[in-house]
Amino acid sequence: MTMLVRFAMAVCVLGGVAGAQSVHKRPMTFADLQAMKRVSDPQISPSGKWVMFSVTDVSLEKNSKVNHLWVVPLAGGAEKQITSGAGESNGRFSPDGRFVSFTNTTDGPSRIAIAPWDEKNGTVGSAHMMTAVSGDADGAIWSPDSHHLLLTTAVYPECSDKPKWADEDACNKAKDEAAAKNPVKAQVFDHLLYRHWNAFTGEKRSHVILIDFLTGGPNPRDLTPRSAVGDAETPTFSLGGPLGYAWAPDSKEIAYVTNLDAVKATSTNNDVFTLRVDEAGAVAKKVSTAAGSDDGPQYSPDGKWLAWRSQARNGFESDKFRLMVMDRTSGAIKDLMPKFDNWVDEFVWGPKSNSIYFAAPQAGTEQIYEFSLTDRTLSIRTEGVRGEETDDDIDLARDQNHSQGAEFGSLTVSSDGHWVAATMMTLRAPSDVITLQSEDREEYDDTSTPIVRRSFDGPATVRRVIFEERRLTHLNDALLTQLELPRMEEFTFGGAAKTWVEGFILRPPNFDPAKKYPVKFLMHGGPQTAWGDSWSYRWNWELLAADGYVVIGVNRRGSTGYGQKFVDEVSGDWGGKAFVDLMKGLDYAEAKYSFIDKNRECALGASYGGFMANWVLTHTDRFKCIVTHDGLYNAESAFGSTEELWFNEWEFRPLQAAPVGKADSSAALRNDNQRVANGEVEQTRPAYPWDYFDKPTAENPFRKNSPMLYIKNAHTPTLVVHSQRDYRLDVSEGFQLFTALQLLHVPSKMLYFPDEGHWVLKPQNSQLWYETVDDWCDRWLGMGKYAGVGPAVNPMSKGPGPRAQGPEGAKAVAHPKSGK
Repeated sequence: MTMLVRFAMAVCVLGGVAGAQSVHKRPMTFADLQAMKRVSDPQISPSGKWVMFSVTDVSLEKNSKVNHLWVVPLAGGAEKQITSGAGESNGRFSPDGRFVSFTNTTDGPSRIAIAPWDEKNGTVGSAHMMTAVSGDADGAIWSPDSHHLLLTTAVYPECSDKPKWADEDACNKAKDEAAAKNPVKAQVFDHLLYRHWNAFTGEKRSHVILIDFLTGGPNPRDLTPRSAVGDAETPTFSLGGPLGYAWAPDSKEIAYVTNLDAVKATSTNNDVFTLRVDEAGAVAKKVSTAAGSDDGPQYSPDGKWLAWRSQARNGFESDKFRLMVMDRTSGAIKDLMPKFDNWVDEFVWGPKSNSIYFAAPQAGTEQIYEFSLTDRTLSIRTEGVRGEETDDDIDLARDQNHSQGAEFGSLTVSSDGHWVAATMMTLRAPSDVITLQSEDREEYDDTSTPIVRRSFDGPATVRRVIFEERRLTHLNDALLTQLELPRMEEFTFGGAAKTWVEGFILRPPNFDPAKKYPVKFLMHGGPQTAWGDSWSYRWNWELLAADGYVVIGVNRRGSTGYGQKFVDEVSGDWGGKAFVDLMKGLDYAEAKYSFIDKNRECALGASYGGFMANWVLTHTDRFKCIVTHDGLYNAESAFGSTEELWFNEWEFRPLQAAPVGKADSSAALRNDNQRVANGEVEQTRPAYPWDYFDKPTAENPFRKNSPMLYIKNAHTPTLVVHSQRDYRLDVSEGFQLFTALQLLHVPSKMLYFPDEGHWVLKPQNSQLWYETVDDWCDRWLGMGKYAGVGPAVNPMSKGPGPRAQGPEGAKAVAHPKSGK
């Protein structure tokens, strides 16, 4: 029986039940969103009997998030919570199966806790707290022989000059106590990156510490002292990226990631170093060679190889993440898949060292692949095909069918190699732990699917070999079955330069095809990220649609999962092809879906999406309202107030000249006379605003990409959202925009969070965000409590306004294969 037949049977079996239950379903509320248990970080026990994972519980009343550890049998069964303190995370089994380590949250510093593991019953005993590190400790991983632990803690670099850990830790503790007692909180900076993401970096730096567990842990060692890494963070800062350190299988060597460049605010040149921990006085050795970032090192189980992710270009944080492997004997490094054109987001070795499993974006999904080092074949191991679901409850029965578009992550492989555990989410359900049986189940070649066979170093091809998928966790099922959660649909159209672009649409609950619905048009950030079939707690599509809205998003230029060229084409051209893609995508949706009320549309975006909201505000009057969250307004001022300078130095480089006849005519939409460009940024030098102060706007990449320059064109009612602790895009960007809108008498409001960063994370702040955003949309589109009186009247409105159609036009273009 083929996979597709099995899926069809599952739909038929479940269809009757879903039809009977659908009457009782209701739209999702914010309280429902916060009530979801947030599942993450699965870990298979050494015996292969259990899967341990983390669950975050949110309390809206207490305005808190608390994490605990749970387990579930790998063969399936009931989940159970195994820790119950103030907060426990990063659970890891010791390789000998006798213990579990985890990070324990306390009223003081976080501690690494070690608890005995009962393999028979799947429980932990009383935990022992490791107190040899006085500061916060986190990220513990076991050595393969179960004798040692690596962890991270922040230290004062000068304290790491001490030869013994006891002296180093005493130095750290004394400095912490003195700083706490000192009423003067001023800081003196003599370097850049003095603040990062949402906090000031201060004087301490993350270091990698080794603890000898076999002797009770009294003799930690700082493996990355100042003498080795200087003032660098080790491992380097990462927002949920791969772990920055790893053990060799003989437990005698480690690999770690750090950046030793002098000005780290302008560099993404993270490198992988190896260090022998069994030799006194051993010196770390740099093994990576790329000019860009190298991270996520992992040794093969047989010890022959060291693999890591690598980017070729320094300063470009969204360059393609390649999978590199080094022969530990010869030191030779090679790109495993030079023709693979999407990012390797995370990876894990198979236990026999002859394969690597990895997750990569693919057209609005995140799929799992397997690369065989034996025959150099690449197989996609998850379904990755949307558009075949016909039943509202099908995603709650994933034990019986393959996913039809999802996001996978947090990969881990059982010691016998038979099972891969991962998390999986869709737009309609938050993360669950699933298992994928690693033995081949089906291989087929269906040319109607988006999987393309392509060559990899000769005869190897991309195969479709689908895992047998089984869902292990069901913590949110009871709540999800109460909710009507419509299914995302995709569409394709011709964007700028007639490039095919993908968009997505979500209909509201209780959808009536005879009605007209207002639109929330969402523009994603990054700029190098993507919309897709995945759950979110910050911009949840289902919640944004719940009050009777159609939600539309477009994976415009810069989106991941469509090849690196598509990613590259937003850099240096923020207001160009990406803007055209978005406007053409909305035009196409309006023409295709008759239930869209094109006279009631609101544009919303955050980060780069906030920039694009500002660009839309100043380049078209087609929307009735705008929500701009943490958006760039003035690129020149943003350059001086951001922290990761490499980003602005790259993204605002001028575009290179194109050969005659190769230009994209969308330049006219940017209100300037810029030179003809080929879509690639200048590769040789970073962009600085002072290099262009005497240039005309068309030749000044900072000004021509600044919504500030066009603010007098703004008429659309705009909600500005910004946070004080956002150091990626300083709060001054929001203040500048709001000031201009008020002085220009454009209907506007500002929502300001003094205690948030680039993201709104605190539960009650998140509640206020959703309430304010929804109210703004309702007010200007005549929804909710404003439905009886109709949409608010914009005193600056002069009719429908321009549709932002450049010389290319913005007409719907049919896909030659799908006919969409």
